[in-house]
Amino acid sequence: MNFIKVIITALLFLMSFSACNKYGKVMKSKDTEYKLSMADKYYSEKKYRIAQQLYEELYPVYKGTDKFEELYYKDAYCFYYLKEYKDAENFFKGFLEVFPNSSKSEEVDFMHALCFYKQVSKVELDQTNTSKSIGVMQTFINTHPGSSRIKEATEIIDKNRAKLEIKELRAADLYYKIGHYRAAAICYSNLLGDYPESQSGDLYKLKTVVSYYKFARLSVVDKQTERFEKVVTEYHDFADRFPQSTHLKEAQEYNNSSLNKIKELQNE
Repeated sequence: MNFIKVIITALLFLMSFSACNKYGKVMKSKDTEYKLSMADKYYSEKKYRIAQQLYEELYPVYKGTDKFEELYYKDAYCFYYLKEYKDAENFFKGFLEVFPNSSKSEEVDFMHALCFYKQVSKVELDQTNTSKSIGVMQTFINTHPGSSRIKEATEIIDKNRAKLEIKELRAADLYYKIGHYRAAAICYSNLLGDYPESQSGDLYKLKTVVSYYKFARLSVVDKQTERFEKVVTEYHDFADRFPQSTHLKEAQEYNNSSLNKIKELQNE
């Protein structure tokens, strides 16, 4: 058994050595056509790191020729397939600048936008790239209204917006949890304004009502009347927007309690 393992290890070493030796010969070759053909071969075999290195070495040779466009195109994809999305983003952008009239421009423009999406962070982290991804995907849609990639671009925008919505909701919930009810109310209200298509719109409105109610209860007496009136205003807005909501009854209870508080304060 140990002997077989030694043989297998030796064979693997020899294969690796042979591959490295072959790659070394390609890199040292002065035949640029041969190098390009080998770069394309490595690319087709999904050996993107080797292909990328060969392509970039050939830039000075083929720049300005009819082969440069395909070389640049594949080089950009090498970075993408290697999951080096920042570099891929820059190369796809560079391709569009160098070949603005290319038949591949729509595809490359989409790939440029897709690289932003690939760099989006988890919800817990900074969402700057998420916002950028939405912007560049929307620009793609506006620039290529007849593209077959519109559906995918729209789906990516929706996913990004859902991620931002979760991020904002967590911030609002945190304010509520630590008792910063006015800040929570503003955040919940902003959620409704920023994501009017959200399936949770009525819940955000209920949380706005509840937060303003708790804010009013904790306020000094001189401020309570106007702040309970704010609860009543928010409730009526809730009822107008979501008359069929399952949360309407709960919101109405906060409205009724606020009206009672206002009467009590006015009679004091």
